[in-house]
Amino acid sequence: MAVIKHKQQRVGIFIDAQNLYHCAKNLYGARVNFGAIVKEALGGRALIRAVAYVITTESGDEKNFFEALEKVGIETKTKNLQIFSSGSKKADWDVGLAVDAIKLAPKLDTVVIVSGDGDFIPLVEYLRTNEGCQVEAISFGKSTSSKLIESVDDFLDLDTNPRKYLISQGGNGQSRQSTPRKQQPKINN
Repeated sequence: MAVIKHKQQRVGIFIDAQNLYHCAKNLYGARVNFGAIVKEALGGRALIRAVAYVITTESGDEKNFFEALEKVGIETKTKNLQIFSSGSKKADWDVGLAVDAIKLAPKLDTVVIVSGDGDFIPLVEYLRTNEGCQVEAISFGKSTSSKLIESVDDFLDLDTNPRKYLISQGGNGQSRQSTPRKQQPKINN
């Protein structure tokens, strides 16, 4: 299927913030430039909604991050980090992201999933088959499910130009461009 992108196309962007955060940290030792990713995802098309699914912690250290997302036009949906008596932690927005994408699909021509998680494959299939949406994914290819890449209409691999999509902090607090840390194998989900 040919990927169609034109300026009247209505786009919804759904960002799995934890997935991208951990990939950028593990692969490059850097933070994600979500504004650059949203701009690239849009490609001059009409943004209907951009939503980042984020986790809050007891310390509240993420407040500045949430404000930065909102400043670049990204709505945030928050969920508290769950800490179990065993000490294990859970922070998962997959179902929430999927439900929102399905609810908004009738108002969209294109759904962009910003994640490399193969758990979204049934969502991709549903949106394409039942809602007639073009579905695109954006993530770091080195840590993206190969089956997710195969299932979407278009895939933007952030690894092809990581400096464009990453921010890292130098020792003096100044931002600097990021360079790759180590290679991670593709996840085959």
